[in-house]
Amino acid sequence: MRFSTSFLDEIRDRVPISQVVGTRVTFDRRKTNASRGDYWGCCPFHGENTPSFHCEDRKGRYHCFGCGVSGDHFRFLSELDGISFPEAVERVADMAGVPMPERDVQAERREKERASLTDVMDMAAGFFQDMLQGQAGAAARSYLRGRGLSSATQQTFRLGYAPSSRNALKEFLAGKGVMKEQIEACGLVVFGPDIPVSYDRFRDRIMFPIEDARGRVIAFGGRALSSDVSAKYLNSPDTELFHKGNVLYNLARARRAVAKGGSVIAVEGYMDAIGLAQAGFDNAVAPLGTALTENQLELLWRMSGEPVLCFDGDEAGLRAAWRAADLALPLVQPGRSLRFVMLPEGKDPDDIVREAGPDAFAAMLSNARPLADLLWMRETSGKEFDTPERRAELEKNLQALTGRIGDENLRRHYAQDMRERARTFFGASNTTRRGPGGGQGGGFRESGQQRPAGRPGAASGRFAVSESLARSAMVRSAAPTMPLREAVLMVALINHPELIDEHFDAVEQMMLASTDLARLRLAVLDAVAHNQKHDRALLLAKIEADGLLAVWAQAELRVKSAYQWPALENAALDDAREAFAQTLHLHRRAGSLHKELKAAEMALATDWNEEDARHLVEIQAELGNLQATEALIEGFGILSGRANRS
Repeated sequence: MRFSTSFLDEIRDRVPISQVVGTRVTFDRRKTNASRGDYWGCCPFHGENTPSFHCEDRKGRYHCFGCGVSGDHFRFLSELDGISFPEAVERVADMAGVPMPERDVQAERREKERASLTDVMDMAAGFFQDMLQGQAGAAARSYLRGRGLSSATQQTFRLGYAPSSRNALKEFLAGKGVMKEQIEACGLVVFGPDIPVSYDRFRDRIMFPIEDARGRVIAFGGRALSSDVSAKYLNSPDTELFHKGNVLYNLARARRAVAKGGSVIAVEGYMDAIGLAQAGFDNAVAPLGTALTENQLELLWRMSGEPVLCFDGDEAGLRAAWRAADLALPLVQPGRSLRFVMLPEGKDPDDIVREAGPDAFAAMLSNARPLADLLWMRETSGKEFDTPERRAELEKNLQALTGRIGDENLRRHYAQDMRERARTFFGASNTTRRGPGGGQGGGFRESGQQRPAGRPGAASGRFAVSESLARSAMVRSAAPTMPLREAVLMVALINHPELIDEHFDAVEQMMLASTDLARLRLAVLDAVAHNQKHDRALLLAKIEADGLLAVWAQAELRVKSAYQWPALENAALDDAREAFAQTLHLHRRAGSLHKELKAAEMALATDWNEEDARHLVEIQAELGNLQATEALIEGFGILSGRANRS
């Protein structure tokens, strides 16, 4: 039986959670503050001698800081007494003196239909498993062996293979008596009024069953074996069973592992979670191809007071960590926060455990940094605070940041922590106050690995780049006008959405100096993530919905003013494709060179020597060559009816 939200809220409001918990837990008088509705006792879910189980009437929640269990009135009764959710609701309603609602026959019918859909999904998972072990799954088995996954691990996670046939799964399910409407409701086929005959959604893909908190298959993720497809990873669409922002991959197994002790680890992908489980880390989960959502954070906090978020150690990973921090900041509370692990650049958790072993990854987890460290690093890293105005701006930004914390007491502690960090940092004796890389600065370096100070007498510790290079759109990283090359890339992607599929990985990891263009890129990625069919009109509608039309207009004008016509809407796709590939290559190489340039400048600022000076000149020369190469973009155009301008 299903219940309305208003009915559940009413009985929860009438019965304090301490009244429900008090039927099973004896509260500790020394730690409990009944006047504030704050109760402590020994956890009924695991044996302990000191009270670490806490419930709070104001929030209507309980949490054990020993084993990690948490929930509300109904979860407490369901999990402790082994009763169903409707039975738990009936008990609380009886305590509240509220009559149970009349049966909703239609709602109960929908619940039965939902249960039948999980049966269909289980049958599909079995079909994919069988295909993996058959002749058709040879290439998939080879891929999984190459990733180091044992047969036992493949069985544990029910990995499978979807054959390349358009009808294999559909015909299998139909042969088992599954109705067409059920197959469609599960999202297993592509169908619609403009599709005469439905066909299997997943074809020639390694299949990852996605389970709910009770271990039932509710969706699939598929990794393409062919490089010719538009999307390397494909998830089931939202269905009656599945809403991807409300689910974490491997949730059921991880929750059981966390209950035995430890914290939950959130990684970026399926293979990371599976690889960690094979290495003994059963407490890893992953979002489903998108950034963490608020609902997914809640799922993490139900398992652990301080989940560890583990990100790849590149720029994209750092941006993902910042997005997670921004999402969590208004929601953090005493005993409910996040810790962060940033891996070596180019490595994911699966790489670490395979190449360096489980102990290496465990060591990284033990050095996970708190949320406050990440926020401090973001506001200070790579920046200079050599004037009163810049220092005042930092303090203003930190105040705004801590002001977003919802819990008043925690907000006060964060404000005090940031003031102390700033006071220590500004009191340092460095000639140039740069954003920290370690020590009191609180970045992700170990203590003792502070960023070198600038040479005495040098305003910034940087060597000058030639005036012509400074003016070049190729090497300019922060200019008053929108960087031309970045504008060309984004305008081309929006005007020719086919390029997004062809270069999805590159677009996803693309670094943009322009904050406006970076927001435009995120809007494009969000649009294609939520729509299977994406075209220019759809992208522009998303841009308008996100309030970025002015940014789009500025970028298009920038491209038109520079005569970069292959990026415009009326250019032939082949011209746009070649020009985009060329521009993307230049953008990547320029970014790499700028990193080398900064490193060389820093080395010379602290210890001048002839070899490093020669290396610096070589980098500057290559940047100059890239500036000249940028002109090649204008060499495309015959297919669009333009003469070759060179």
